[in-house]
Amino acid sequence: MSDRGTPPDDDAGRRWHDMGGRLPGPGDLAGPIPGADHDFALWEKRVDALVILSGLKGVFTVDGLRRVLEDMGEEAFETMTYYERWVAALNQNHLEQGTYTVAELGARMAEVQARGATYGTACDAR
Repeated sequence: MSDRGTPPDDDAGRRWHDMGGRLPGPGDLAGPIPGADHDFALWEKRVDALVILSGLKGVFTVDGLRRVLEDMGEEAFETMTYYERWVAALNQNHLEQGTYTVAELGARMAEVQARGATYGTACDAR
């Protein structure tokens, strides 16, 4: 084990999603952190708001959200964006708490899909 505050020399004991204290090295996907502000898409802002509101309503704790995120597996972290993982974790926590069922979610998704491909762009134009 390394001294407190010193990055470990190897990845022993780390899970695949744990990048804390790790310096970028050869073949590492980690790189410099972009300094420019990120302009969030409307759906990303909505996911963030839903996570905050769901937490305030007691649907889950930070630990519950983290558990679902970490249990998604390495492929999710390689193929999904940050907010795609968050909305999946949010959904899983709501399903586990009984906020809605898979059938109710499917029905609602069908309603939204029936609105057509222009629904999202109409909201973005506001």
